[in-house]
Amino acid sequence: MGAVYEFEKEKLILGVIYHDKTVLDEVMKILTDELGPVDDCSEEFSFSAEFSTYYDGEIGGEGLRRIYSFERLVDPSEQASIKKRTNEIETQFSVDGNRRINLDPGFINHGRLMLATTKNAGFRIPLSDGIYTELTLFYARGEWHKLPWTYRDYQSERVQRFITKVRSNYLKVRRESKK
Repeated sequence: MGAVYEFEKEKLILGVIYHDKTVLDEVMKILTDELGPVDDCSEEFSFSAEFSTYYDGEIGGEGLRRIYSFERLVDPSEQASIKKRTNEIETQFSVDGNRRINLDPGFINHGRLMLATTKNAGFRIPLSDGIYTELTLFYARGEWHKLPWTYRDYQSERVQRFITKVRSNYLKVRRESKK
């Protein structure tokens, strides 16, 4: 029988699609109050122009994308509760039933990126309370590898360059904590 150990803490990231920067600022204030400071942020880019206009009608215009990395490492078993909280915040900022911001939390460790979702699919794993997780990318042989369901933006060089930086930061913090 194998021994049971606590999960190793991982790097919390948050993918955000928004149009209104005021809403983004208000939401990030709430999240940093609750989850701690952000230690890195991707450059802003047009999700609509590069990947999909899917969110444009709901969020009120061109979808802009940023990905945030939080300083504090988090137990990956908290993924469902964090996704539930980001869903509550999306609802809080909704207007006439339309989200003004899309929030997708995920976890990065040395070998993978997992994203939380409310949508069930054959490749998604139930966590709790209607929240699922999926392996979005895995890291091997010095690079990220996609899967058939990996979102197009997470396949892009731009996003992979940023999450590689986040992974490197995670590995540095992980090494220092083991000294």
